[in-house]
Amino acid sequence: MKKITLCICALLVLISVFSFHAKKNEKQVLVFSLTKKYRHKSIEKGIEAIRKIGLAQNFLVIATEDPSYFNEEQLKRYKAIIFLSPTGDSLFNDQQKAAFKNYINRGGGFIGIHAATDCNYEWEWYGKLVGGYFQKHPKIQEAKLEILDDKHLATNGLKNPWIRTDEWYNFKKMNPSVNVLINLDEKSYTGGTMGASHPIAWYHKFDGGKSFYTGLGHTEESYKDALFLKHLAGGIAYVLK
Repeated sequence: MKKITLCICALLVLISVFSFHAKKNEKQVLVFSLTKKYRHKSIEKGIEAIRKIGLAQNFLVIATEDPSYFNEEQLKRYKAIIFLSPTGDSLFNDQQKAAFKNYINRGGGFIGIHAATDCNYEWEWYGKLVGGYFQKHPKIQEAKLEILDDKHLATNGLKNPWIRTDEWYNFKKMNPSVNVLINLDEKSYTGGTMGASHPIAWYHKFDGGKSFYTGLGHTEESYKDALFLKHLAGGIAYVLK
């Protein structure tokens, strides 16, 4: 009886060790959503949606609003960092900024969603990484989106034109090096200020790493929208690839 008990205990230990290593070796993605200004009601729905995408793409989601996660040792764990509508200036101190920059320099991945362009205005490097800064927006309304590159993982299979309702950002200080995936047709809604060229989703390689940004995702309904989720999942897959 004792031998059987010992065998069972040994087996449980092995299972525990195996599970620990399997979890440790699983791809991990950090979702950061600290808000110092406006807080989007869709953040919690966004985290839920990203967790579901993680199940499909085999990555584990760690969600935080704690900037202390941005240190050299901690960031080594993550395959990508997702900024889910954080807002406000000076989200990080100098050490945290350096750790984030080094993470990207070493080949790290970045995904920005909606208000990821509405933070860190004082940090020029971040502005180039995310691709631009939020300037202002009109009321939530329907608009027409023009797919400029339907071969990319974030746009493949989307309707073209894509008609949807969201909060449409106007941007400033755009990084001219980004590859625009989707253009917003300003003739299809009121409040656009960028003219015929109004990027709303893009990607680029930057400073050693990869970056994808989508201006979509303000509303809670977005995170139940199959096409938006396909777009977001594709952007994440591109960065993780």
